[in-house]
Amino acid sequence: MSSLGRASAILGAGTLISRVTGLVRTIVLVAAIGSIGRPADAFAVANQLPNNVFTIIQTGILTAVIIPQIVKSAAHKDGGRAYISKLFTLGTMVFLVVTALAMAIAPWLVMLYGPKFTPDQMALAIAFAYWCLPQIFFYGLYALIGETLNAKRVFGPYTWTPVANNIISIAGFLIFIALFGGNQNVVDVWDPTMIAVLGGTATLGIALQAALLLFAWRRTGLSLRPDFRWRGVGLGEVGTLAGWTFLMVIAGQIAGLIQTRVVTDASGEHPSTALMMAAWLVFMLPYSIFAISIGTPYFTQIAEHAAAGRRDEVRSDVARCMRFVSLFVVGSGVALAVAAVPATRIFTESAAQAVEAAPVLVCYLVGLVPLSLLFIVQRAFYAFGDTRTPFLFTLVQVALIVGFSYLAAAVAPLSQLAAAVALGQSLAGLVQTIIAILILRKRLGGLELPQTLLSLGRFFIAAIPAGLAGWGAYVLMGAGDGWTAGQTGMTFVDKMLGAVGTGVIGLIAVVVYAVVLVLLRAPELAGAGALVKRFLPGR
Repeated sequence: MSSLGRASAILGAGTLISRVTGLVRTIVLVAAIGSIGRPADAFAVANQLPNNVFTIIQTGILTAVIIPQIVKSAAHKDGGRAYISKLFTLGTMVFLVVTALAMAIAPWLVMLYGPKFTPDQMALAIAFAYWCLPQIFFYGLYALIGETLNAKRVFGPYTWTPVANNIISIAGFLIFIALFGGNQNVVDVWDPTMIAVLGGTATLGIALQAALLLFAWRRTGLSLRPDFRWRGVGLGEVGTLAGWTFLMVIAGQIAGLIQTRVVTDASGEHPSTALMMAAWLVFMLPYSIFAISIGTPYFTQIAEHAAAGRRDEVRSDVARCMRFVSLFVVGSGVALAVAAVPATRIFTESAAQAVEAAPVLVCYLVGLVPLSLLFIVQRAFYAFGDTRTPFLFTLVQVALIVGFSYLAAAVAPLSQLAAAVALGQSLAGLVQTIIAILILRKRLGGLELPQTLLSLGRFFIAAIPAGLAGWGAYVLMGAGDGWTAGQTGMTFVDKMLGAVGTGVIGLIAVVVYAVVLVLLRAPELAGAGALVKRFLPGR
């Protein structure tokens, strides 16, 4: 358990720094092009295209398939060296081909995601796409190297290298502001130089992120060489497993496509694509710091136990991880929800925009606990080489997301369209997670659900007074008209006030949450204390 705690602490610290610098990156980007407007949405769609492909590569192939296969390859006579070299050679070729294909069809990709864009906004988005789509190749290499490091229990670099990407992006966006001025939120003012600086900065950061991971490779004890002899080493099994996950992620991308097409109706004057992505970045703070940082080391251990046929230990690992992750995400989720207005003020341009944007973040947070539990449950299926079942229960989620999105388009006002779409995604994720847990419970012959539900009950009981305390602090500090919403009219000062307000309100909520759990004698607090100590110097 201590090794898992140490790995989780390393991942959590790296993720925290990465997400904080990512928020700073978003603040500077908003200062350059705004968060509500046509240029902001044009860049958001173009820069999201490589992220969508990366999601297919990482979740659809690497995370679901590669870690379990690399764990198994350790039993080969050469420790898996030949196998991994073949995978890297194949992966690199696939990334090159996919990148070239995406570049060739860039205009059609943009039109697919932004059908309601005006002609000049469409042209700007396509120009951005040509600069951003090369990120696909570097994202692929980053994920392939990083997942291999995780499989070899080298957890830190994969989490820390995004910090370099954020620093490069922050510097590049500041250069953009110095050269062209801030708040370039009118399509007509954009010229090729401006597009090159903004789009090139985004891609340069991803390239550096991938390159830095190579310096950690020697810690795996493996040597790489190009190897095009792909037959006879079980890559057919990888292809079969990857096929289901590929279909699963494609289905998810279809849901994302529908969501984007729906919310572009609000582009220009109301929260739309760019603001939803910014809200998602804030939402990902607790998810990444806790669910991914704790769940990733557990996944490697679960894969090892599954490969050895120790199903009882897999069952125990999954249940314990679910409870431990839930302890953190419930508390951080309620803290972030009651501080939603100050939190969204960080990436909006006025207090009024923050009040309009806050429901988007809150609606995403409804799905924080289900998404965190799903992260663990899906990887339990992957550990047993089952990628078909996750595909099937993902289809349920996709169908619900599509249905909820069209329902939102029909009934929600444009000012709250993005929030309605976000809520639909959260509700769909809740249904998907319940189905996934029930299937896994049947597969493993139990999942300690009574104990897990009891723990969740304690966490949600503690979240009620925590939320009330945080909300009370927000109201006492003036709510949407107070200093936490940034009312000075000075851009940087207002965003910093939003950040400070988020911290103060969130801290109050978290302290109350922890005190109530102590009074309830929650047994999970002992493990939480051990994990926190891992972050302290000298530990």
